[in-house]
Amino acid sequence: MTQPQQPQRQPRPAGRLARPRQLAREVVAELTDDDENTPLPQVPTASRLGLVSCHACDLVSPRTLEGAPCPRCGATLHHRKPDSVARTWAFLLAAYMLYIPANLLPVMVTQSILGTQQDTILSGVIYLWLSGSHMLAVLVLIASIVVPLLKMVILTFLLLSVHFRSSWRIRQQTRLYGLVEVIGRWSMLDIFVVALLASLVRAGALATIIPGGGALAFGAVVVLTMLASLSFDPRLLWDSLEPDNARH
Repeated sequence: MTQPQQPQRQPRPAGRLARPRQLAREVVAELTDDDENTPLPQVPTASRLGLVSCHACDLVSPRTLEGAPCPRCGATLHHRKPDSVARTWAFLLAAYMLYIPANLLPVMVTQSILGTQQDTILSGVIYLWLSGSHMLAVLVLIASIVVPLLKMVILTFLLLSVHFRSSWRIRQQTRLYGLVEVIGRWSMLDIFVVALLASLVRAGALATIIPGGGALAFGAVVVLTMLASLSFDPRLLWDSLEPDNARH
């Protein structure tokens, strides 16, 4: 008698963390590479060919049309994002200034019949760790403290690289910018938790949870880092390899 065939298991779809993990592995792997042993290929670029790409529809047009509407979508053509470095520095410095009160001020204020309790991000991490929720404590620590700081440090490094026209590990620098774009969405964990608790816990005089000043500062830090990332033009990193007549 023939055994009944077992149904084949369908491969599980890749989770939402697959792309961030893959990009993080690629960045770490490429950071160990040496660009001096693998030189960059000499290929013609848009700047050398006198071309400009539309930031909205990616249509390539002659450089003489810079400042004019795109023939396809009507967006204004720019060789690089206008005032990219100045805008990024402005958003980034504001995020640095708000990062301190975001971690010192309470993000959640709990009012109950037992009294009022104010919790900061760090105190929440310590409470989760002491209560035995080690994985959750590490997750909150990474998403709320490490990720925003790492994002600001990477953007600072990229801005300094553009300022000094450094071509050191330029491919890895581009990968770092891609990593900033991916990890930025995981910085709002505490804001989501506070907003959820504030909307659910409304028991009158028994218990009430309201957002604290740290939640507002932390939300502002996340938004400012997102605006800084959007304002930065990664093509500026590669301008250090272009001749002067192609850049200007």
